[in-house]
Amino acid sequence: MLVSFKVNGKAASLDVAPNTLLVTAIREHLHLTGTHVGCDTAQCGACTVIVNGRAIKSCNTLALQHPGAEITTIEGLAQADGTLHPMQAAFKECHGLQCGFCTPGMVMSAIDLCQRTPNASEEQIREQLDGNLCRCTGYQNIVKAVQQGQAAMKG
Repeated sequence: MLVSFKVNGKAASLDVAPNTLLVTAIREHLHLTGTHVGCDTAQCGACTVIVNGRAIKSCNTLALQHPGAEITTIEGLAQADGTLHPMQAAFKECHGLQCGFCTPGMVMSAIDLCQRTPNASEEQIREQLDGNLCRCTGYQNIVKAVQQGQAAMKG
């Protein structure tokens, strides 16, 4: 079946099986491997992308459910010259990552969080990132990164 959407600002038309997950379409058909597959059950958040302005877990939605959607993956955040998105820069500067596996999903969720709650408190950040699992960092630097990214996104 044919599905068309915009991914990172570029039109994409894919011929996919009806049961193709969005994460599979992104990774295997479009070769954008920054979106990770962690659990396949929407528990870990590694597959988080932004669809029509909202963060979603792409491992539990079908590609065919998003015709005409505007999809942003981690690869679509940096500017063409390589300048990082403020949230990416904050994760780098605050060392909000260790192994990096959760980082793309964490960054995408953090951007959505900051757009919906621009003055999120530390408690709100912790609560709203609850669906993104990190096995390495202990979350302290992730929260700092989101706070710094939040401030930079306002400026």
